[in-house]
Amino acid sequence: MIEVNRLTFSYGKKPFINDMSFSVENGEIFGFLGPSGAGKTTLQKIMTGMITAYQGSVKVDGMECRKRTPAFYEEIGVDFEFPALYEKLTAKQNLLYFASLYRKPCLPPEDSLERAGLERDADKKVSCFSKGMRSRLAFLRALQHDPRFLFLDEPTSGLDPSNSRVMKNMILEEKKKGKTILLTTHNMHDAAELCDRVAFIVNGAVRALDSPHNLVMQKGAARLVYTYRREEDGREEKRECPLSETGSDLFLQKLLRENRLTSLHTSEPDLNDIFLEVTGRALV
Repeated sequence: MIEVNRLTFSYGKKPFINDMSFSVENGEIFGFLGPSGAGKTTLQKIMTGMITAYQGSVKVDGMECRKRTPAFYEEIGVDFEFPALYEKLTAKQNLLYFASLYRKPCLPPEDSLERAGLERDADKKVSCFSKGMRSRLAFLRALQHDPRFLFLDEPTSGLDPSNSRVMKNMILEEKKKGKTILLTTHNMHDAAELCDRVAFIVNGAVRALDSPHNLVMQKGAARLVYTYRREEDGREEKRECPLSETGSDLFLQKLLRENRLTSLHTSEPDLNDIFLEVTGRALV
């Protein structure tokens, strides 16, 4: 479990993260959703022990992050947005080197590379890798020691749809193993697909926290959008009404009786719409 209680951090005189509190349950994917510069990456760095000059309390598996010991890093895996890999080494050599830094037995590099579709590139230097290949290899590096907690910063940023799908499938596979995963992103689609719960982060503060589905249902209203043929000239027009009011929409009932509907579908807000409504900011 991860517990953050009244966390405050500043790069200067003005607080960058201000009085933030939340908790993450074991085995869930918890997302930090917000625009660039909102404090998401700084929050990850605090929780992984890279930044220790904070106020309040941040505990991962019961350990205060500012007091972390080497054993702390045996249980966490970190994959930040810009992969830190040795370009003059091959993919296999990179995995073997990083595995050597841990006390616990690590996964065989051949098995890991095959899982990510990189088995044919095992002996290729990383300097020759594409961005998508580097991203997959960096994720494998974070998994080598089979950590209980994963900290992922923009894991699909800049990836094409194919590589993004591979990455998301691997993240979901880790969740099935019971891993606790913290994911920062400004991609609403990734957050909606992957996360059990998301926190809206703006200017270093949590503005909303719930499951993607609950946030949409609580803050947004589904609407019924329909097109029909006009009675007088047969031209097509479009109207809409709240989904909860379709039973009282007399015009819609008339169209149904006269068989003049040409299309009918529901329209729901997405996380980007809800984020804008709650925070007044867009996810960019």
